[in-house]
Amino acid sequence: MSGTFALLHPPASPLPPFLSFSRISHFHSPPPLSTADFWRLTSRRSVPISKTSISTMTNDEENAGTVKKQLSKLFEQSLRLTVPSESDVEPLIAACAPKFGDYQCNNAMGLWSRIKNKKDNGFKGPPSIGKVIMENLPPTEMIEKCTLAGPGFVNIKLSTSWIAKNIQKMLIIGIETWAPRLLIKRAVVDFSSPNIAKEMHVGHLRSTIIGDTLARMLEFSNVDVLRRNHVGDWGTQFGMLIEFLFDKFPNWEHESAQAIGDLQEFYKASKKRFDEDPAFKGRAQQAVVRLQGGETSYRRAWAQICEISRNEFNKVYQRLGVQLEEKGESFYNPYIPGVIEQLSNQGLVVESQGARVIHIEGVNIPLIVVKSDGGYNYASTDMAALWYRLNEEKVEWIIYVTDVGQQQHFEMVFSAAKLAGWLPANDNMYPKASHVGFGLVLGEDGKRFRTRNTEVVRLVDLLDEAKNRSKSVLIERGKAAEWTEQELEHTAEAVGYGAVKYADLKNNRLTNYTFNFDQMLNDKGNTAVYLLYAHARICSIIRKSGKDIDELKKTGVLSLDHDDERGLGLHLLQFSEVVEEACTNLLPNVLCEYLYNLSENFTKFYSNCQVVGSAEETSRLLLCEATAVVMRKCFHLLGITPVYKI
Repeated sequence: MSGTFALLHPPASPLPPFLSFSRISHFHSPPPLSTADFWRLTSRRSVPISKTSISTMTNDEENAGTVKKQLSKLFEQSLRLTVPSESDVEPLIAACAPKFGDYQCNNAMGLWSRIKNKKDNGFKGPPSIGKVIMENLPPTEMIEKCTLAGPGFVNIKLSTSWIAKNIQKMLIIGIETWAPRLLIKRAVVDFSSPNIAKEMHVGHLRSTIIGDTLARMLEFSNVDVLRRNHVGDWGTQFGMLIEFLFDKFPNWEHESAQAIGDLQEFYKASKKRFDEDPAFKGRAQQAVVRLQGGETSYRRAWAQICEISRNEFNKVYQRLGVQLEEKGESFYNPYIPGVIEQLSNQGLVVESQGARVIHIEGVNIPLIVVKSDGGYNYASTDMAALWYRLNEEKVEWIIYVTDVGQQQHFEMVFSAAKLAGWLPANDNMYPKASHVGFGLVLGEDGKRFRTRNTEVVRLVDLLDEAKNRSKSVLIERGKAAEWTEQELEHTAEAVGYGAVKYADLKNNRLTNYTFNFDQMLNDKGNTAVYLLYAHARICSIIRKSGKDIDELKKTGVLSLDHDDERGLGLHLLQFSEVVEEACTNLLPNVLCEYLYNLSENFTKFYSNCQVVGSAEETSRLLLCEATAVVMRKCFHLLGITPVYKI
């Protein structure tokens, strides 16, 4: 790295466990629901299907940061005057190449195809429609000028003073005023979801990081997000684990944590015994029945194993700064019988080779909701969870973050919910459910990322390595002599963990990516280290000026007279619509691309526009501060801790 970093203020202390995990009742499976209770819940809490698009903003909230939305309102008025007979025309506004303008209205061609065969439409072609659209625009300080191009494209150049005024307003009032206002009020993001008694490994990295970023973006957009950790805590493996615990440690209630020790090794040993000892296997299978039947000693053993796992998970979540509320498989188990009965009464569940299934049109295999032995499976739990989230938690958008290999499973679950009338058939309406798939983390050999002995890489080891490599660079730069040990530790964590997160998030989530420490810790190119360096440099410029930036916000005036100032200002103003796009399409890489381009735009501005000591110092310091504010919000949405000193 060509620069080193420090936090200006020490980060907040790690989240206490009660912020990461929910009520103690989640440690125990809830009591079974009677059929009468289930139907009482169903009749009382049914969720109506709305026909509103999820990406629509509320009309009563002005959002100064969303340029596209404001332009759409202006062009909507113009379109009503231009083609009053076409009442359902939505303005088509998009950012365009700088040589044409800032934005473009692209309605003319589509309108011409609709009205060209109508008598006395008054137009000769798309260009004539575009010309009238321009003429019918209401007076506004937002637009400096419009020009007509090609087959009716209306190119829009925003007022430079209007851009500057809105940036300065953000500096005074705060960047929260630039948050998108999505119409949905409540969403579930279901992510991370490790299995109890198994350590979190690199395979959980993508789900945890992507899910946390999606939750952060939705929260910034004023959505109440239920961060759900759907852990695997209610399966046949618990019979094996409990019976192994009983065999090895007769006094397990007093020494279970010490007895189990390394949970991963405990799981491997019990699995080996299960595979090799038929008598033990039989007892383990019977233990599942006893556990599910509510036998006290088995429930207590199950609860202790779960708690040990949770404590280990929580250590990883604290490192990553991730908050989750657990509602695992066991939580939804009591709701399954009622859900199956409801679906059966609708004629959706049928018998097939001893199992009970739902047939999905266009899919060769059925969705099995009750196995041939009468047991439940993932589909049973997921259908119950979907019902609970819609009816009990009243959510409008349910987002599942898992690997792409589970895509068909979730599509079948969603299809079954549509058949049941829980979800609308149109995916653009809500309530809706979305599967956020992601690809694999690969090693340098192009295969699934593993250690040399073919073991899956433990997530805690990966994070340790990232931090240690970052710390080594800082020490090489002499920072151990300049900083306190706490500053060194916090900065190494911020850079190391940030590098891991950004290397994942900058890729389109559907693609595989190769994990490479050298690349992700490089201070050049599209990396977190480069971006953190850029932010620290901006903070250094402001400090070196000796000016009180808070006072300048009140007394100074921001202007964008130089082309590079204007280019940076326009990019800042587009932050809100980028967040909205990333939320709507569930693509964190869109925000990463914006952040990288913001840094590049700042570099161009700083290279060509002197800040400290120039006649425009006050204005340019305000532009520096605005850039830093937006960068910090981007870092926050990506779960990255910014650094403030080089």
